[in-house]
Amino acid sequence: MSERPDHYFSADPASPEERQQIRVRLDGRDLTLTTARGVYSPGRLDPGTAVLLSGAPDPSPTGHLLDLGCGWGPIAITLALRSPGAQVWGVDVNRRALQLAAHNADVAGVSNVTFCEPDEVPADVRFETIWSNPPIHVGKAALHALLQRWLPRLADDGVAHLVVQKHLGSDSLQKWINAQDWGLACTRVSSSKAFRILEVRRT
Repeated sequence: MSERPDHYFSADPASPEERQQIRVRLDGRDLTLTTARGVYSPGRLDPGTAVLLSGAPDPSPTGHLLDLGCGWGPIAITLALRSPGAQVWGVDVNRRALQLAAHNADVAGVSNVTFCEPDEVPADVRFETIWSNPPIHVGKAALHALLQRWLPRLADDGVAHLVVQKHLGSDSLQKWINAQDWGLACTRVSSSKAFRILEVRRT
């Protein structure tokens, strides 16, 4: 029998954890953080995430901020560092990633971030900022369902920024978001290293 498929979007990865430490620079700070097998980009800061962190406008200084698909935590930790007066939510279905992210937040010295599974975020929370390197490889239907769940939870003046590789469908994703009846508009704000940053805000 073959092994059960093991993906970064699995709730409980089957692979041995095999933790490792990597050096990353987040919000001007050099940090040694912990990653592991079975989570997204365990060996380095993903290039798309790096583009988002360097290219997205500053997050809201207050309110609720969301890192959708947080992995081992670099986006959520950056949000928490840049907006110490805000409440940051790092959401993922991968429980191994959530454990690593919470550990890494402690290492980074941020306490204004909560890492949790999607259903643990209170239903009445609306987000002033959403940042995401969305899980494109989960498949189009699952990706669309994910965005349909979270993007409409933007606050009235909230803004989302998504980073997507051009060859993995950034343009088609932009068109799809604009075709939805959510009262949201999606525009491209920048391109860098084959990645595009999409901005979503209320019309």
